[in-house]
Amino acid sequence: MNRVREGFCNWINPFGGQVYRVSLAPEDCAGIVFWTRFPAPLLGGLGELRARGFQFYFHVTINGYERELEARNPNLRNALRAFRVLSDAISPARTLWRYDPILLSESTPVEYHLKRFASLARALERYTERCTFSFADFYGKTRRNLVRAGVRYVDPDLETKVSLVSQLKSIAGAHGIALSSCCEDSVLATGVRKAHCVDLQLLRPELELKPRPTRQECGCVESVDIGAYDTCGFACVYCYATNSWEAARQRARRHDPDDPALWRPARTGLEPYPTPSQSAAPAPGAAAAPD
Repeated sequence: MNRVREGFCNWINPFGGQVYRVSLAPEDCAGIVFWTRFPAPLLGGLGELRARGFQFYFHVTINGYERELEARNPNLRNALRAFRVLSDAISPARTLWRYDPILLSESTPVEYHLKRFASLARALERYTERCTFSFADFYGKTRRNLVRAGVRYVDPDLETKVSLVSQLKSIAGAHGIALSSCCEDSVLATGVRKAHCVDLQLLRPELELKPRPTRQECGCVESVDIGAYDTCGFACVYCYATNSWEAARQRARRHDPDDPALWRPARTGLEPYPTPSQSAAPAPGAAAAPD
């Protein structure tokens, strides 16, 4: 909210270290898309966002995995309660559930997902209209973290994916929830929708923004991601954005809510961040604000 009140934030390129200014002025921002696992701390700012003229919606991830996979997530009861409160505040249409990623392992086989998904769909019926899923991507850091945690994971073949998604679609439909596939075009033949996680129709449908996929098979329109790697403390072992929980915890300790950037590298003897007039500005669009 400090960034919103000042009208901009700084974003640091994680690969090159360049600093970019991103306008958060309502006239420059088609909307804000929040990704989170626990929206409760954000609820107090929603009224001010509306008063300032922002359009926004939420992706809320609830998988309900056991602690071996999601060691520091809010417990399921609290997560569901927070989801419902958010939905009541902004509408089910703008409160999107993510069952993401689907991780198949010895402890979470197909049967596990069918049972867990059905339980969550019942709990979220009437509080959401859409559920987005994807299957786990096994990046190098993801594989290392899974092995370190002793998780015997499975990279499913297409037949397994199609069969599971078909059953999840039926379960979701029985509870009034449309199932959308994020970067999983191979299963669209089941009748699930292609996901548009940054979706102009939920923000400003009168505007036109170009499609700008962030990876293969992505359906998003152009946006500016103002999140940062190694800043989430939930310690999910399948995560691709956090190398280690300790690194995230150190960044959280160093976080200054008055700093224009989410985190600042520990640099000594270097010039400060560029002033707004010096910094480059990414293309305008929707601002994506992951947890």
